[in-house]
Amino acid sequence: MPADDYKQHLRRLAIHDEALLHSLTTEGSATSNLDERTAALVRVAATVAVDAAPPSFQHAVALALAAGATREEIVASLEAVTPVTGAPRVVRCAPKVALALGYDVEAALERLDP
Repeated sequence: MPADDYKQHLRRLAIHDEALLHSLTTEGSATSNLDERTAALVRVAATVAVDAAPPSFQHAVALALAAGATREEIVASLEAVTPVTGAPRVVRCAPKVALALGYDVEAALERLDP
């Protein structure tokens, strides 16, 4: 992206440019400024930020894994948003991320109860 392209993108977003928004929502990205793995991890973080439904977590985590992200990086994305979203949101979303990774943390916690 040329040095001032980001300004054009911000203007287009600010005026609700339909072509750009369509590209973002259907293709996932209008530009290739982020590599696929990084973009997928950002999506996982955004899924946490909006406290999405479990199927959205399944989708975001599957995309991140397919893009080469590790399970540790996915959990780190969950942890990285804590200062912005707050601990309660992260605590609420941790089981959703865990299930998307194939780990039922709630069942594991139940087995630990005496």
